[in-house]
Amino acid sequence: MDIRKIDDNISVAPQISVADVAEAAKLGFKTLVANRPDHEEPGQPAMADIETAAREQGLEWVYMPVESGNITDDDVNRFAPMIRDAEKPVLAFCRSGTRCTVLWALSAARNTSANEIFTKARNAGYDISGLAPRMAQQAAEKG
Repeated sequence: MDIRKIDDNISVAPQISVADVAEAAKLGFKTLVANRPDHEEPGQPAMADIETAAREQGLEWVYMPVESGNITDDDVNRFAPMIRDAEKPVLAFCRSGTRCTVLWALSAARNTSANEIFTKARNAGYDISGLAPRMAQQAAEKG
């Protein structure tokens, strides 16, 4: 598992396996968030199987699929309260971790400086500098 810590509340990862769920629980994660739709590519694990493993490990499970390359404001509006209210720490995953990082960044832009967000994402291995205009829009909305 390639877990990349954003901050004390959230880490992101590329696609995890059913077997990875037990390791995530051992590492202290409390909530598992799937931002990847089922059947996005052949051979990926079924989200229902990961959900079953998460529940068996006592993790909260959130299935919030988002289309790769097409994160909408509605997606951000759903992600922001979910991540705010989720039992922490959270492990969110998608195909590469980028989608989860973008969702986090856009929702965090409502109450965190862009520089802090860019730094946290960069430290986790994600360059999201191209999001600056959308982050500014989110900051203006303070939704």
